[in-house]
Amino acid sequence: MKRGKGEKKATKNRDGSGQVVPLTEPVVTATGMVGTRSWIGGLFTRSNRRQEKSVEYTLSPLQEERLQRLQDRMVVPFDETRPDHQESLKALWNVAYPNVNLTGLVTEQWKEMGWQGPNPSTDFRGCGFIALENLLFSARTYPVCFRRLLLKQRGDRAKWEYPFAVAGINISFMLIQMLDLQNNPKPKCLPGMNFLKLLEEDENAFDVLYCIAFAMMDAQWLAMHASYMEFNEVLQATRNQLERELSLDDIHRIQDLPAYNLLFQ
Repeated sequence: MKRGKGEKKATKNRDGSGQVVPLTEPVVTATGMVGTRSWIGGLFTRSNRRQEKSVEYTLSPLQEERLQRLQDRMVVPFDETRPDHQESLKALWNVAYPNVNLTGLVTEQWKEMGWQGPNPSTDFRGCGFIALENLLFSARTYPVCFRRLLLKQRGDRAKWEYPFAVAGINISFMLIQMLDLQNNPKPKCLPGMNFLKLLEEDENAFDVLYCIAFAMMDAQWLAMHASYMEFNEVLQATRNQLERELSLDDIHRIQDLPAYNLLFQ
């Protein structure tokens, strides 16, 4: 991804209050995606987590099985020494740029996809291997939508665009938080509880929701006429919209979400 002139010098962002906050603000968790080059990730410390009333509910055996499988995926770190992780990373490049040979796992080529540096493994620290799985699922399941987002093919684009790959990692992390999936043994927030109904109907519900969230984020980006420094605001708006859709009474399948149609536009 080509960056605009002066983009690397940007070091501050504005939160919802309009105050200037540092982009390298540390996140709460030790695995948070921050670093001297990070420009996203601070959102998750600034977003106000809603206080949900505790609701007791029972998981069906299928819900319990699929939730556990998803939670197991969430704790797998990306390991650049594992051959299967290396192959998945190469597969992502090949599906993104089928006519361009990748010269190595550490190369400046990765910046074209929106990684922060020549070694993508450093960007996975905040979310792990599931973020790469989400990107691959998007590329393989909704290839037209994936390429539209990757190549920024629609709308009046900003001079300073969001980096595609790093944005994808942040969307994975946002969904995990929004759905309260790290809460064992089960989510306690309304969007998370409703998501389990979708997961019971479709074992790929999380991956499909990721694809929807990415398409929704890009639509929000265009609607807000956003630029590089406003990504956190766009991601928060995306989260708010997803929470509203997951709280609707007539949502029984992932395909029932109003934003599902964004995958085919």
